[in-house]
Amino acid sequence: MVKDLNEFKAYREKMNEKILSSENLDLKRFFALDSAVYREGALDVKTKELLGLVASTVLRCDDCVLYHIDRCVEEGMSKEEFEEVMSVALVVGGSIAIPHVRTAFEMFEKIQMGGPVDGSEG
Repeated sequence: MVKDLNEFKAYREKMNEKILSSENLDLKRFFALDSAVYREGALDVKTKELLGLVASTVLRCDDCVLYHIDRCVEEGMSKEEFEEVMSVALVVGGSIAIPHVRTAFEMFEKIQMGGPVDGSEG
């Protein structure tokens, strides 16, 4: 598992470039749709990222949780907003999401402090 946020970002960028360099139109379309959905619209970017964080937590994808926490922090998410988002994720996801909520709290704290992020499940 990635131990450092910068390492995670570099790996993600490298692999996304590799995927997008393929000739597969379906892959390219999906990545384009993913980018388009998170653009400013009726909902602002921060709200969309908060929604992505809830969905990622409920779906129990720690890489996605890390990505969306980082984006939410970039968009100005406060500690209080983060905690409310985790409350929604827990209610929607149930007790099976608890390990990922723990991981999210750890990731959020480390990103705020600017330290290495251990993305392992807690």
